[in-house]
This record gives sequence, structure tokens and C-alpha cells, in this order.
Amino acid sequence: GLSEEPLEQGNQPMNATKRIYLDHAATTPLCPEAREAMQNCLGQAEGNASGVYQSAREAKRMLEQARSEVAQLLGALPNEVYFTSGGTESDNWALKGLAARSHPGGHLVTSMIEHPAVLNTCRFLERQGFEITCLQPDRSGRISPEDVRKAIKPSTFLVSVMWANNETGTIEPVSELAQAAHEAGLPFHTDAVQAVGLLPVHFHGCGADMLSLSAHKFYGPKGIGALLIRAGLPIEPLLHGGEQERSLRASTENVIGAVGMAAALKAAVACREAESVRISRLRDTLQSLLCASLLDIVVNAKDAERLPGHLHISIPRVDDQSMIPLLDLNGVEASAGSACTAGSYVESHVMKAIGTPPELLRGSLRLTLGRETSEEDIDLAAERITQTVTSLRGH
Repeated sequence: GLSEEPLEQGNQPMNATKRIYLDHAATTPLCPEAREAMQNCLGQAEGNASGVYQSAREAKRMLEQARSEVAQLLGALPNEVYFTSGGTESDNWALKGLAARSHPGGHLVTSMIEHPAVLNTCRFLERQGFEITCLQPDRSGRISPEDVRKAIKPSTFLVSVMWANNETGTIEPVSELAQAAHEAGLPFHTDAVQAVGLLPVHFHGCGADMLSLSAHKFYGPKGIGALLIRAGLPIEPLLHGGEQERSLRASTENVIGAVGMAAALKAAVACREAESVRISRLRDTLQSLLCASLLDIVVNAKDAERLPGHLHISIPRVDDQSMIPLLDLNGVEASAGSACTAGSYVESHVMKAIGTPPELLRGSLRLTLGRETSEEDIDLAAERITQTVTSLRGH
């Protein structure tokens, strides 16, 4: 535990607990590149990007430069990038924006393992009279393109399946899912919030017609994201007001956020390949250490293609409601699953969907690694997690 000895001359006591952050799927720290770009922007672009005078023109120039950079890095055209407040808004806009152009009682196909930003939007649409089909994944969390084909009806207006799951880390066959939608003449949306920065994401190459992303998942600022919308796809605005974002997303533009997001994305893409190899190796080490010390744990989506640095385990005879705070006291910051449901202590809809036995539903632990995670962190984390689980079990 943490030492209670008084600190002397500003030095840490020798036995102070080194804190280990293993919740990068929830959020990532701001990278130096994004911080520097935002500080430069603060000094240069204080104007309203929708104005016509000099300070406004400079803000507009920086906004459009950020848009072009994001487009280039993600294989899109600049006029297909619409800045939003983050992944939740982007998901809401994609679904509601196409529903608004569909006939009443239209049908939407999605999956049981989507982020609450998609599932709760679907529940809202259901209350408006739309029909929703939620496809069940296999045991590894994978959605079948064939199931998409079977679910499509004459009234279907959209297929929406995430690129990678935020709990298990399972990567979905996005191109095949998009193809299944396109065969029926339907647009395909993917929530790529967990994928961008960690996987090679190419908008035109993957076949998606809409793609959601959020900067704080790849070491950018919070409160900024984007929805990529294929040129020519008709969609209604989610926010009504001024004529910003080509009259499709009202609200004064967050220039500083957009600049920070572009800088963070550029840095993420530059180090992606090497970093993916490094954190995958560290993840495999952590998985091996935990499986060796806690013999009865279950590694979820073990045989699936997973996000690098993403490990989700189920621990029998332990309640995550007790485990997460105790891990925190022991210097390990982790989660039971999605941060967006943290604090509510509901059983994971993802774990239920992949057929997790009831006795394992309450012992979930998601460990997600990042750029600052070291080999020492992995060894310490494995030791502390083992100690925490053992103490909770009363051994």
C-alpha cells in the first residue's frame, strides 16, 4: 500500500507505490505533439473561423489545414471530414441523420456488442417507431457478414457495426460487413473510435460510408472528434443552427481541438506499426503472467484478432465492484469494461452477448496498454493484480 511516512524535502518515500495506468481504451494522455500544436494555435488563431476579418481568416486556415491532415491520414477527402465533439456525437449523428431521411418505420441493422453511444441511439429510434435488429456475435465477439445479409429487409436504411470492440478488443471484418451492406444497396457506418490510431484505417479502402472517431483515444484532446461521411451521401444534421461544417454541423468550430486532433493523429500514424508490435508483445507477456499465477482466469476473445495492447479477462469468485477500487489502492488503474458504464455496476452487455457464464459476469477486468507502458509496469501489474485477487478471495 501507499506509505504514510511524511515526505521530506520534496522526495518520494522509498516504498511509494508506482502508479500503473492500464486503461488506455478509456482515454489516453495528451501527447507532446498535440499539446505543442494547440499552444501554437492559442497564440495564432483566437478568431471565430466563420468570420471574414484577419483573425477569423487565420482560424479558418488552421481549421482547414487540420481537416486536410485528418483526411489524408485516414484515406478520405477533406470535404468528407466533419468535426464533432467526439465519438458519441458522431455515432448519434450517423444513425439519427440517416433515420431522418428514411421512411417511417425504417429498419436498422447493428450488433449486440456496440458502444452505448450506438445502442442507446438505437433505443431512442425504436421509441420513434423504427425497427432495430441487433446481431449476436460468436464467442470471440465477431459479427458475421452472412448474418448481416440475412438481417437485411426491404425497409432497411443502414447497417452499423463497430470496427473494434471497446471491451474485448475484438476486431470486426469491416470491409466484408460493408460489402454485405453494399450488395443490398445500403450505406454502412462503423464506430472506429477504438481502431483509429491503433489499426491501419483507410476510409475509402474499408468501404464504410460513415466512420466515427474521437481524438482522446489516440493521445489527442477530449471534446473533439469527427464523422467521416462519404461524398454524396445524403444525411440530415443532428445540430441545427448556423452554417458551420458545410451547413451540416452547427456550432462555432473548435479550432484548437481540431488542430490538436490532427497533430495527435499524425503522431499516432507515424509510430503505429512499431508501437503495435511493442504493446502486443507486452500484452502477451501480461496475459502469460496472469494465466500462470491465476490458473482459473478466462481470457476473453483469446482466439480472435484483437487490438494490440488489449487484454480482457474474467476472474471467477471475484466481484469487479470490489476489485477495481482495491487495484486502484494498489497503484493499478484499470476498468471492468467500458468507462461509459463505469460507476453503474451493470453486468456487461458485451460479455452477455458472447455467452459468458453467469458466474463470470461480475469478475471482468479490462487491461489496455499504451505508449508509456513499460516492461517493468507489466511485471508489477501482474504481481499486484495477483495479490489483489488472492486477497479478495481470502487466501
